[in-house]
Formats: sequence, C-alpha cells, structure tokens
Amino acid sequence: MPKTMPLLLSAAFSASLFLGLASTSSAGQASFLMDAQTGQVLASANQDDLNYPASLTKMMTLYLAFEAMHAGRLSWDQKLTMSENAESKEPFKLAVGAGRKVTVREAVEGIIVLSANDAAVAIAEQLGGSEDAFGKLMTAKAHQLGMTNTVFKNPSGLPDPEQVTTARDMATLGASLIRDYPEEFKMFSMRGFQFRGMKLRGHNNVMYRYQGADGIKTGYTDASGYNVVTSVNKDGRHVVGVVMGEKTAAIRDDKMAAMLDAALTGAPAAATAAADPSAATAAVPAN
Repeated sequence: MPKTMPLLLSAAFSASLFLGLASTSSAGQASFLMDAQTGQVLASANQDDLNYPASLTKMMTLYLAFEAMHAGRLSWDQKLTMSENAESKEPFKLAVGAGRKVTVREAVEGIIVLSANDAAVAIAEQLGGSEDAFGKLMTAKAHQLGMTNTVFKNPSGLPDPEQVTTARDMATLGASLIRDYPEEFKMFSMRGFQFRGMKLRGHNNVMYRYQGADGIKTGYTDASGYNVVTSVNKDGRHVVGVVMGEKTAAIRDDKMAAMLDAALTGAPAAATAAADPSAATAAVPAN
C-alpha cells in the first residue's frame, strides 16, 4: 500500500488496567446529556465514573489548535512536519511519511473525519514540543474548563492507563468547543474531505442517521469500549450527549439516538433516527 494512502483498517488496542490512583478506569458504561446553552443536565448515568476517552481525546487537541490559531501561534496554511513519532501512530493516519509536511487545515480535517493519529501528534509537537508536554497543556486546559476528573497524556487517545475522563467532562468539552470556537466547530459536521486527490469519508454514523446532528467525535479502544460525543442543533435547542463504554458501535449509536429522542421529542428513537443507506457502505470502519 503506498504511504500516501491513509490506513483505513480497524485495529484493537489493549491497555493493562492500572491500579494507581489516576486510573481506576475500565470500559464502564456511562452517559450524559446536557443543554449546550444553559448547562442543564437532561439525562445522566454513571456520568462521573472514570473511563478511557480513546479518540474523544482529539477534541481537546483541536480545542488547543483553535485556541492557538486565535492567538496567532498557528495558521490554517502553516506547514507541519510529520516526525517519525507521528508517523508511527497506527491505525488511522494520513500516512504521508516521516519528514513530509501537511498543512494545519489538512491535519484538522484529518482528525475530524478520519481520526488521524499522526495529524494529532503533529499538532501536539508543534504546539507543545512533545506529546508529554502537550498532554500537560491539555490537562491544564481541561481543568480550566471545569473538567475536574480528566487527565490527558497524549493528543491522540491511543491507550495510556493514566489518560482518563468522565462522560460529564466530555460533554463539558463539547459544549466548550461550541461556545468558544463556533466557526471552527462547524467543521465537525464534515462527513468527508478530499486529501491530495483522494475522497475520504468519515465513520461517525450518528451524523448520518440523526436529524440535527452537527458533530462531534467517536472513539474506540479495547479498554474504553465504543464512545461518542454528539452535538444536535434542532428546533432551537442545542444539546451535547455522551455515550461511553458500549460493546459495539451499533449499540453506542442506538443508545445515543434513544437518549436524544427522549430529551428532545419524547418519541421512540426510530421516530427521528433513520439510518442513511450510504452509511452501510462507508469505506472507514466504525471508531
């Protein structure tokens, strides 16, 4: 396979459960739904239990990227060099090769649509110097936003037993992206993008099936289970929902749809969550 072809194969990652104070987490089921404008809690279950964020982590990577752009420390056309460290991050990546460059825009779009790990690391190394240093910046920002139970260790969400969060904290991050970077947040509604002649499609199936959904991010590792954060802007209401620790992507997505239905319409999930036929033929497996 040429290096320019993104790696679109699904892979399972394993992480040993760590007995230290910061990592009493496992793939526990949790959910949370809040009004993005008022902060009102609309539904919750195990919302403060520690879980692994997996690729939901990239929401904070993007938050810090948007912050840096507004501060003039990063620009859309700026070139980022893929280090050997960035290039090594499997399985989802832009795969341009170590030493080659991508623009910040390409990196951001790759993160949003493909959950590209190499792009997340490239941004982290540009802004923080290293993944470890950037993880500290991520954690500090999380606590500043009120995500008191979250610890970030890397920008991608690849397994680290000390990288933990909660459903409530992930909803807080989603609402913070909507509030603080409303123009950039619109990018989370992207269903695909063109990268150097290739048309690439994302794997956030809630985006395809739920009316009013406009983002945000999915995530999966063996240790985390299937996670998703979803933003829905419908009938004058903007809500952010989180589902974590589910056994399959389908169960995760169905649970999100049912939670949204109960809060927004009071109707069964099937009334507003109709599957997009094209979703079944997506080139990228569920994440």
